[in-house]
Amino acid sequence: MLRLQARTAQIRVAASTQLTPLAGRVKPKHGYALPQGLARAYSTPIPNQRPEVQPIEKLMVANRGEIAIRVFRACHEMKIRTVAVYSEQDTMHIHRQKADEAYLIGKGLPPVASYLNIPEIIQVAKENNVDAIHPGYGFLSERADFAKACEVNDIKFVGPPSEIVRKMGDKVEARQAAIDAGVQVVPGTAQAIQTAEEALEFCHIHGCPVIFKAAYGGGGRGMRMVRDIKDVEESFNRARSEAEAAFGDGSLFLEKFIERPRHIEVQILGDKDGNVIHLYERDCSVQRRHQKVVEIAPAPWLNSEIRNKMTADAVKLAQYVGYENAGTVEFLLDQHGNYYFIEVNARLQVEHTVTEEVTGLDLVQSQIRIAEGFLLPELKMKQEDIVLNGSSIQCRMTTEDPAKGFQPDTGRIEVFRSGEGMGIRLDSALAYAGAIISPYYDSLLVKVISHARTHQDACAKMVRALTEFRIRGVKTNTPFLLNVLQNTKFLEGAVDTYFIDEHPDLFKLKPSQNRAQKLLRYLADVMVNGPLTPLATGLQPAEIVPTVPHVPFGTTTTQDVKHPKGWKNVLDKEGPSGLAKAIRNHKGLLLMDTTYRDAHQSLLATRVRTYDMKRISPYTSHHLSNLFALENWGGATFDVAMRFLHECPWERLEELRQLIPNIPFQMLLRGANAVGYTSYPDNVVYKFCDLAVQCGMDIFRVFDSLNYVPNLILGMEASAKAGGVVEAAICYTGDVTKPGTKYDLDYYLTLADDLVKGGTHILGIKDMAGLLKPNASKLLIGSLRERFPDMPIHVHTHDTAGAGVASMLAAAQAGADIVDVAVDSLSGLTSQPSMGAIVAAVENTELDTGIKLDNVFDYSAYWAQARQLYAPFECCTTLKSSNADVYLNEIPGGQYTNIQFQAYSLGLADQFEEVKKKYAEANQLLGDIIKVTPSSKVVGDLAQFMVQNKLTGQMVKDRAEELAFPNSVIQYLQGYIGEPPFGFPEPLRSKVLKDKPRIKGRPGESLPDMDFDQLHSQLVERHGKNVTDKEVMSAALYPKVTEEYLEFKETYGPVQRLESKLFFTGPLIGQEIQVEIEKGKTLHIKTLAVSEKLTKTGEREVFFELNGQLRSVLVKDLEAMKEMHFHPKALKGVKGSIGSPMPGNVVDIKVKEGDRVKQGDTLLVLSAMKMEMTVTAPIDGIVKKVAVTKDMKLEGDDLLMEIEA
Repeated sequence: MLRLQARTAQIRVAASTQLTPLAGRVKPKHGYALPQGLARAYSTPIPNQRPEVQPIEKLMVANRGEIAIRVFRACHEMKIRTVAVYSEQDTMHIHRQKADEAYLIGKGLPPVASYLNIPEIIQVAKENNVDAIHPGYGFLSERADFAKACEVNDIKFVGPPSEIVRKMGDKVEARQAAIDAGVQVVPGTAQAIQTAEEALEFCHIHGCPVIFKAAYGGGGRGMRMVRDIKDVEESFNRARSEAEAAFGDGSLFLEKFIERPRHIEVQILGDKDGNVIHLYERDCSVQRRHQKVVEIAPAPWLNSEIRNKMTADAVKLAQYVGYENAGTVEFLLDQHGNYYFIEVNARLQVEHTVTEEVTGLDLVQSQIRIAEGFLLPELKMKQEDIVLNGSSIQCRMTTEDPAKGFQPDTGRIEVFRSGEGMGIRLDSALAYAGAIISPYYDSLLVKVISHARTHQDACAKMVRALTEFRIRGVKTNTPFLLNVLQNTKFLEGAVDTYFIDEHPDLFKLKPSQNRAQKLLRYLADVMVNGPLTPLATGLQPAEIVPTVPHVPFGTTTTQDVKHPKGWKNVLDKEGPSGLAKAIRNHKGLLLMDTTYRDAHQSLLATRVRTYDMKRISPYTSHHLSNLFALENWGGATFDVAMRFLHECPWERLEELRQLIPNIPFQMLLRGANAVGYTSYPDNVVYKFCDLAVQCGMDIFRVFDSLNYVPNLILGMEASAKAGGVVEAAICYTGDVTKPGTKYDLDYYLTLADDLVKGGTHILGIKDMAGLLKPNASKLLIGSLRERFPDMPIHVHTHDTAGAGVASMLAAAQAGADIVDVAVDSLSGLTSQPSMGAIVAAVENTELDTGIKLDNVFDYSAYWAQARQLYAPFECCTTLKSSNADVYLNEIPGGQYTNIQFQAYSLGLADQFEEVKKKYAEANQLLGDIIKVTPSSKVVGDLAQFMVQNKLTGQMVKDRAEELAFPNSVIQYLQGYIGEPPFGFPEPLRSKVLKDKPRIKGRPGESLPDMDFDQLHSQLVERHGKNVTDKEVMSAALYPKVTEEYLEFKETYGPVQRLESKLFFTGPLIGQEIQVEIEKGKTLHIKTLAVSEKLTKTGEREVFFELNGQLRSVLVKDLEAMKEMHFHPKALKGVKGSIGSPMPGNVVDIKVKEGDRVKQGDTLLVLSAMKMEMTVTAPIDGIVKKVAVTKDMKLEGDDLLMEIEA
């Protein structure tokens, strides 16, 4: 009896000693036994009571992706045979290839349901002698019924017992256990709520904000925070739906939302004997939509006292409930140091990796050993043995687009190159080229884990690794992660769950350039579908690489070398007025070279690319430095560069300026029309000129297509304000020597008076049709020189009739300071007179240009070869010789070529002579006007209209009220391009316009200012945040062309870096290509093959070798797709055309056709990667069409609905 009493006292003292820390805090809870370790330590030992160790021989992972592979790797090291299961959608997934055996489950079931199919998973396990199942995370990992099914079928569940999974998985019961164990909790519902009414009742008592949480799962699924009570019902429905889809049970619980907390979780391990240890904590505060993005171990700057208390509470709770295996106890830590228990995750966490890095313990292997029956002490895991080593960070790299609200992206990974090296660990499953990212599962692509001595060092390693990654084909959150890791607050370590929301700068993303893959896509598209730039004729670019003549070392790539001084140096030193004086004081004739613009506009349809200009530019700078200027910009080159050459005209200007720093650049400015074909608000013209000067423009040849002085003055003022040299140009037409002409000498002299008074620095004569005959040249230029002795005079002509050289020589002799020429190989016909001819003609005379003929010949040789690359646009296809009939029809040089091309393409080649006659007739009908863009287009359109409809001039007059005239003709007559010098033709104008409005005075004067900020916002909305001021300006001038150019650039990248033949017609199979995408970076490309078979979506696969690595690109075969049916896409730029923001399934449709909706109203709900997204109405209106049905699978941008405003 005494021995019994003594033994009882011994147990009582021991128990008191063990439970002292819990005194006053722990309440007995029915159903929770005394911790087994405590019971066994102070009870009489019973022989063989220790649980038997049962080694696992074959283990199944009831999961997919990265976690399945993580477990397989642990098993392989432990020599345990592995089994994978996979859904039909995962047939090609790599996780099944990493296992020793793999079995299909869920045939015919939806994707997620396959991995939730408990009976089939158990059946597969039993049929294949599996003795243990690891649930991974997500799916069935926290389903007590799954753990129970394993137990019932004598299969080890690598996790807590089913009863613990049930209690901890039920967040309400887990919460009560924490209360009973003396751990502080957040106010919340006592049990799962089933209705929105229950949620509203809680909110009325405790107030908002509150947060819904899924009762049977985590990871942010089924989680919704609500700040306004009016949103409770909708949030409840969405959270319940998400929870049911993700975990098979839509039960939710509700709790008060703690403001500005840090999310800290403690990793625990428990065994069957009641031993529990912690492996310290992780900081998971960097979250988006309550889903962790970046995790850190240990938590930076966590007070050691708080750490000790928090980890002790985690262990105490685990001991209280008899926890076994791995788990996580999660807390919210407020700004005052108070922490609150929120839940237990009775499973392995996604972020377990950082704990492994800082403790050196393999958590998965520990799980398996504990499931086999080993005790923690036997595994040498005592609390005093767990020490921290450095800092570790995990980034979840996902296939989501942060620029679009983290919408999931799907598709095929075309390129995958990882970041590796010391201190970096990668856990992945889909990280390889060719992998298909489906919309059915989580968007996680790869977990990147860094480990270093300090938090800052771990950040540096992570930044380095992420920067090394190259992933193409799908969007990823990498740019966002890089912004997080380089944020000062994050580097300091103290961030809370508001971090992402309060740092909008994290979304200032630097997009990946993806240049190589985009260029491969372009080449592949050309190979499959033919040229993406329409070729005007059947001729092909020549197989030639033009030879660049010798230039001094270094001048081919940089302006750091010493360039010969030129007129640009004079301009920079003396300014525009000083330049004008220097021109007048110069002895000899000055030449302006039009090769870079008007020459190829006239002969090659403006198609010469920046690539070929840049190659010869160093030579131009060094050997032709005494040219007065290069005409290289403005006019048609601006829109053609974007429309057909898919390159930026602003970049052309900047790059040429870098290569040619010593010769002034000149451009054509169409007065109030800038470089467009219509009138613009005045602020557009001013801003355009300002940007042009910033990018390298010097001289503005300002003209107006009708010589309308108000339009001219606006262009002159805008150019001068920008700091440019103003060359006001008079457009020449008719014959000044012809008696009785209305365009007589007085007309031109009076016009010149106005321009000189307007402040021009140089007076220009623009003879765009080549009508200025030698005698007329002497008369006009001589008279201007006499009237304006101090004014530089600059003359421009075209050589259509063949008299250009004679006319320019006559102009020079009459007092012109500068004449325009083109390099010999791009001169004559509708271009400018020959540079070589004029240089030779005045050599050794007082007009000597100072240009060496040998240099002209070398320059010409290059362009002669380069011209062959543009054979598809060659004017000589139809234009074989000079033609003096231009003196009658007065067709401008560039337009002469274009009209001939149009007639050729329309099958009217045999009627070209008739077109020319009708052009002259149309000119008379319209009032014998000045003809230069855009007025020349008006005359040309009317001429073509007359030919096609077999109309004479008299018939046009007689039937003017009934004919459907071209729009350009109607707009001209309305006054949209200004007023002709001698008025509009009547009664034709009145008959054509009837009651249409008429504009009096300068058209742009009545236009409201362009709102550039609004335009910028619109472009950003469609093309991302990296829209430049230059692109905004381009859009102001050419909205549609700029939109198409930006879309093309986003798809195909820097195609301007390709050689011209490659650009136009693409490569041949087996061809090897080198593309310098920037200085010091050259792509080596070899084309390998094009697949013969089409994919189900109408694509062909094109194979390349890029820098020695195999690459492939899928390209839609446009011809083959004509026979296939696809769901329609939403129309870009049309707000009422609503496209799917992401690939996925239609969960619910809230409206029907005919319903009236307001902006912001919910239209439908989509689901992808277990995330639901509400699509709202972008505008007020009526639902005109619903293009989808419930459960329909969609691709990105598939049409959902059409709303009519």
